[in-house]
Amino acid sequence: MTLPREIVPGRFYMITRRCTQRQFLLRPDAETNNAFIYCLAEAAQRYDIDVLLPCAMSNHHHTVVYDRHSNLPAFTEHFHKLLAKCQNALRGRWENMWSSEQVCVVRLVDAIDVMRKLVYTATNPVKDRLVERAHQWPGVNGLAQLMAQRPLRATRPRHFFRADGAMPEEVTLHLVLPPELGDPNSFREELRQQVAAVEVAVAAERRGTGAAVLGRRAICRQSWRESPRTCEPRRNLRPVIAARSPWSRIEALQRNREFVAAYREARDRWLAGTASIFPVGTYWLRRFANVPLGT
Repeated sequence: MTLPREIVPGRFYMITRRCTQRQFLLRPDAETNNAFIYCLAEAAQRYDIDVLLPCAMSNHHHTVVYDRHSNLPAFTEHFHKLLAKCQNALRGRWENMWSSEQVCVVRLVDAIDVMRKLVYTATNPVKDRLVERAHQWPGVNGLAQLMAQRPLRATRPRHFFRADGAMPEEVTLHLVLPPELGDPNSFREELRQQVAAVEVAVAAERRGTGAAVLGRRAICRQSWRESPRTCEPRRNLRPVIAARSPWSRIEALQRNREFVAAYREARDRWLAGTASIFPVGTYWLRRFANVPLGT
């Protein structure tokens, strides 16, 4: 049983989900790119989630979001379920698309932590030596749209959704920088500079080792049934908080411990049939059992 997670409004997160067996089930092509944007946009609109930056790699995705109304669990469930069904219909599959491990959700405590994860997300194809520049990735990478303040658009995938169904025919996803991050123009310029610095550093590393990038054509020619030949690290730590400042990290971890302790105490009383007030941030029991929360 996993630890309870405190879900309160007004927090930034980076979501990561991997495909089963590391298969290239999200390998870039027109149908996959359109389906990813469509499912992400529909889920974000349904649960009022601000999407800052998505990047769909061939066998996983990173998406940085702002949860304004504490709807993150419902959003991630709906998005991943919708996309998995859509991709399975496209590939003619019936088994699970996503890895059986729990979806990775990391809370980003400060604006500097949001910046670091945005840079990480945008440059993921560059650091993996797939392309030289972030904008060259043939899959979904919202960096160019975020910088130019242009929306991502997608149409309802024909291979899965009914033509006369309730799902919208077309969706628009506006990538946003919430005001909690400060001046958006300054933030975009800092993001541009940091992404460019990573691209330069990785290029210098490639020159030193003689390595080459795989390239767009080779990426798109890969079979979705394949998977990376490298070994994936196992049994690593799975952090739930990203905070560069030690004081912010200590404060966030301490709050987590206090929430878990209060939740466990309230749950024990509740299971014993005693009236119990759960701590603010309780999600599942609030949503499905209507337990009362404190103030």
